[in-house]
Amino acid sequence: MGIHPPSAKDAFDADIRDRHLMYDYEAQDSEGRPEKWRYEMWFQNEDRINYAIHGGPMAGRINYQTADYQCIRPGELWQCNWLEETGTVCSLVFDIPRKHITSLIAFSKGHWEKAGDAHGDKRNQADFDRWRGLAKLGTQADRVMLSEQADLVKDFRGPGDLKPIDNSMPTL
Repeated sequence: MGIHPPSAKDAFDADIRDRHLMYDYEAQDSEGRPEKWRYEMWFQNEDRINYAIHGGPMAGRINYQTADYQCIRPGELWQCNWLEETGTVCSLVFDIPRKHITSLIAFSKGHWEKAGDAHGDKRNQADFDRWRGLAKLGTQADRVMLSEQADLVKDFRGPGDLKPIDNSMPTL
C-alpha cells in the first residue's frame, strides 16, 4: 500500500502525515430524527490510519488499518482507502481547503446487521476475532453502501486521545 503516486511523498508529509481530524456526519436515527455521527481519524503515517467512532450505529469502535493514500491534488485533495477485518471497504476523501470529508463505506452484511459486534478495540484479541467472524456473513453482493459528507469539527496534528500503533501490529 502506501502513497500514490510515489512522487507525492513530500505532499503527503506536508498535507496528511500525523494529521488528526474529527468530523460529524449529519444522519438520522431509526425513527428519522436528526443525529450526528462523530468520527475521529488520525492519519498516523503512510502505512496506517488510526480511528475511533463516537456516534451512530458503529459508536464504540476503535481501530487501525493498513491504509492506501492517493494524492488527487497536493495541498487540496487526498483519498484514503482501507479494508477492515469485518470485510467492510472504506474510502475517504479529505478536501483540505474546504475542511470537508466525503466518504463511501461498503459495509459487509455482518458488520452492518451486527453493528454491536463490531464495537470494541482491535487491540483486544476477543474483539479482533469477533470482527473477523463478521466478514464471513453474507457474500460480496450483500453490502450496505453508505455515502456521507461531513465538515470538520477539529483539525490538528498528533494522536490526541488515540493510542499510537506500531506498523508491525497486525491488520487483516
